[in-house]
Amino acid sequence: MQFRQFRTVDDLHRAAAAQAAASLAARLSTRATVRLLAATGSSQIPFLEALVATPGIDWSRVELFHLDEYVGLADSHPASFARFIRERLAEPAGIGHVHLINGCADPEAEVARLERELARAPIDLAFVGIGENGHLAFNEPPAQFETNRRLTVVDLDEVSRRQQVGEGWFTTLDDVPKRAITLTIPAILSAGEILCIVYGARKARAVAACFNGPPHAMAPASILATHPCATIFLDAEAASGLRLSAATGT
Repeated sequence: MQFRQFRTVDDLHRAAAAQAAASLAARLSTRATVRLLAATGSSQIPFLEALVATPGIDWSRVELFHLDEYVGLADSHPASFARFIRERLAEPAGIGHVHLINGCADPEAEVARLERELARAPIDLAFVGIGENGHLAFNEPPAQFETNRRLTVVDLDEVSRRQQVGEGWFTTLDDVPKRAITLTIPAILSAGEILCIVYGARKARAVAACFNGPPHAMAPASILATHPCATIFLDAEAASGLRLSAATGT
């Protein structure tokens, strides 16, 4: 794992998009299809916009999955992650094959369906973020670092649910679903390369909890430190609590 720290959020997004585009192009030059795993949420929007605007990527040869989805939430809802992926990435880029999580399907049946799809071939590249409670996707603390499953149904931490209200996706806490389908931590770590985007003062405590010591279950995203090809993109605010000297300024 490596850190890249930037003076401005705009610089962060441009650099992350450039690295993502280069990684996609390199993989597409050696294989017929690249399998991509993408995160959703406010922190991902400018990054995805910059990535989609980058020329030279044959998106028709990309197969896309996303990290998680609320149980019981229709894809017509503004907070649906399937809708986010469709409108912010899949449709603008013209991605060839998209696997959306159906929040209104039977949760265990949907997990089984996507398990089969994920088992067909490895994930090449993953885009992730870090929640205010340190969650990775919707793997809430205390996280399960070891499991044979690629997806699971989880109960959402109240901190995560309040974050969704704070970011404007829901009006009240009662509106936020209490369960979600999420890729597991081993499934995320199986990606050949991981790019993590995290910025803003609201994420500083989570970043410090994740990376000022060894990986631990109460800070799920701390497990990214074990990945040999993970890059954490930070702005100064998100990095303000880090004691590590590995963060490089740009």
